[in-house]
Amino acid sequence: MRIHAKRWLFLIHRWFGIVACIFFAMWFVSGVVMMYVGYPKLTEAERLQHLPPLGTASSVMTPREALDAAGITGPLKTLRFAASSGGRMVYLAVPQAAAPAPGPRRAAPPGSGVITIDAHTGARLESVDERLALASAAAYAGPDVRLAHRGVIDEDAFTHSRGLDAHRPLHRVQLDDADATLLYVSGRTGEVVRDAPRAERLWNYAGAWIHWLYPFRGNVFDKYWTDIVNWLSILGIAMALTGTIVGILRWRFTRPYRSGARTPYQSSMMRWHHISGLLFALVTMTWIFSGLMSMNPWRIFDNGAPPLNTEALQGGPLMITARDAAPEALLAAAAAHGAVRELRWARTLGQTTVFAQGAAGQPTLLDSQTAQARSIDDEALQRAAARLLPDPVARVERLSAYDLYYYSRDAHTMTGGADKPLPVLRVVFDDAHRTWVHIDPHTGAVLGRTDSTRRTNRWLFAMLHSWDWLPLLERRPLWDIVMIVLSLGGTVLSLTGVVIGWRRLGMKLRVVRRKS
Repeated sequence: MRIHAKRWLFLIHRWFGIVACIFFAMWFVSGVVMMYVGYPKLTEAERLQHLPPLGTASSVMTPREALDAAGITGPLKTLRFAASSGGRMVYLAVPQAAAPAPGPRRAAPPGSGVITIDAHTGARLESVDERLALASAAAYAGPDVRLAHRGVIDEDAFTHSRGLDAHRPLHRVQLDDADATLLYVSGRTGEVVRDAPRAERLWNYAGAWIHWLYPFRGNVFDKYWTDIVNWLSILGIAMALTGTIVGILRWRFTRPYRSGARTPYQSSMMRWHHISGLLFALVTMTWIFSGLMSMNPWRIFDNGAPPLNTEALQGGPLMITARDAAPEALLAAAAAHGAVRELRWARTLGQTTVFAQGAAGQPTLLDSQTAQARSIDDEALQRAAARLLPDPVARVERLSAYDLYYYSRDAHTMTGGADKPLPVLRVVFDDAHRTWVHIDPHTGAVLGRTDSTRRTNRWLFAMLHSWDWLPLLERRPLWDIVMIVLSLGGTVLSLTGVVIGWRRLGMKLRVVRRKS
């Protein structure tokens, strides 16, 4: 019985391992590419850098006038002012009760429903045509850059991100710049929402596109994509585990084989596979398992934690009135801090505040009515933050350096690109989910929340998959060396398995042909 079980173990690993090793090799090689070239995205920093400076805005409507002209009377979720749609100054408003934007394929995610309003006429943007898309791309690219419209798409190889759902369909505009950048312009707001330079596009076919199995996205397999990734990962873990068991069983730890070697295999390919498997099987299983955890399979990390009471920080809904200052006054007040690329209205601690954002750095805070400089009272912010959840606050920490749970990654990485300013307040609640909330003391904005379940996910995914461990991340190229060496070991394990499997499969097929 024991021999029979061992025989089945060998057979399962041998034949299922052929398929698994193909994906292992693909994941290891593409993972190294992703260390340096990520899936195309337009980060907030890039978006701001490419927005035209607002200048004086002397002839535009006040926010209340523009909203009235567009027929928007109720409270807002957000309101922005920028030259972001066709290079024109526009207001971008999201009503508090905005319905999801219509679309031919899927409903828009929460937070969508942006209404674009011409700041000079108050007219609502009803549709984005080729002319407007080209104008937006021209404003993004700057002067003397030729461009060409490449059609309208719903989704392609570089726009699978669900964050773009509210902007579909997307206009593609090709720039004739040094990077041969391909821009994607929102079919809803006219804003540039993604940029993809040629090198990034090409490397992505060997990186993120293949690593995340995106060939199964945007086609007949789209609705099965999650299941395909999950079950291939589970198959991979099983194959790596059975291979480890087989490798240990065949290795002579005390008495060598007759050849004097610890491994029984005479073929160099088999020897390399056996040895590399023993050395790198653990890291292979770790990476496949952590990749599976990134998918939140069967929603195992959804713990039903209640939403934050963000109105505690806002102090009421965002209501724009006739008393709110015009952009001209706000821009003049912020001019001392440099050129402003965007104005954003928000409710903070019971007061409407305008955030005047430049191309980089922290925004300047202005009172929305007087245009006078404003700062957030730290004690008032902490008192308001204590009401984000009904549970008591265990402690409030002020972080002046990154730690294991609040840190920044390079913009091109999967978790990078988001603003992670310092210092930051960490409000620790004494609730059932052990919730932590990170708040920017400069703006009063909630930067994120985490709880015990999400912190577990952080270790099972971010730590195990990309080794997001500060002692390594802060000592590059040590992190690069460790990741590349382990990836090369896993690649040797995988490719030798593919070659061995292919040869054995060829032998079996030749036997079948001879018998037939």
